[in-house]
Amino acid sequence: MKHYHLTEELAEEISGAGREDQLFAALARAADRMGFDHFALAFDRRGGEATSMLVHNYPDAWAKIYIGLDLAATDPIRRAGERTITGFEWRDVGRYIPLSRGDRQLLSVARASGVADGFTVPRHLPGEATGACSFAVGPRADMPSHMLNVAEIVGAIAIARARALMGTPAPRPQSVLTERQRECVLWSARGKTAGEIAAILGISEETVVRHLKMARDRYAVHCRSMLILCALFDGLIGFSDVYDWWRPD
Repeated sequence: MKHYHLTEELAEEISGAGREDQLFAALARAADRMGFDHFALAFDRRGGEATSMLVHNYPDAWAKIYIGLDLAATDPIRRAGERTITGFEWRDVGRYIPLSRGDRQLLSVARASGVADGFTVPRHLPGEATGACSFAVGPRADMPSHMLNVAEIVGAIAIARARALMGTPAPRPQSVLTERQRECVLWSARGKTAGEIAAILGISEETVVRHLKMARDRYAVHCRSMLILCALFDGLIGFSDVYDWWRPD
């Protein structure tokens, strides 16, 4: 593998980071050695132990805009990261999601603020966390395309290290929902009514309604859509369980 020794060296340094400041320093050196100007590592844990980590060396102008206006919620790069399991160049973001005028404006402001192009490595753990590690270049620099495979590995290791530094949450001793409740939620996610679910499962409509209500109570939510989201994020049902079922051939 080309750049094998560099990859091994950078991975070892990042894996050895025992504190957030050490992880910052290791990523800063990695970005520089790969030919990037900047880096950003974000890790967000969901659920009862919700917390986050953000380390970066982006230009102050862009950091103040991004954090001050809470642009993470609408960031097209972040959204695109939810559509792929491999790293991607920002210039290719339109291949993953449709870009709105606001998205294009955000990318334009980033460029004007010193962050012109980049490469993002996304990672998702349903029900636990999301993470992304990005390496970026300024307006006058070229993307080090020959280093993207290295950046892919380094970014993934950095996300794993951030997760380790924050501590892995204890697994739930058992599923939040009973098996019958899970079945009812799954068929509800597939668009079936209580009556249709009853016919499929061979139980009464009243029983289906009761199972769905108990499932909502267990998650402390009050509507069908939030119940489905909770079950998806907890891994009790999968996106493929829903999408593949109704997707036309």
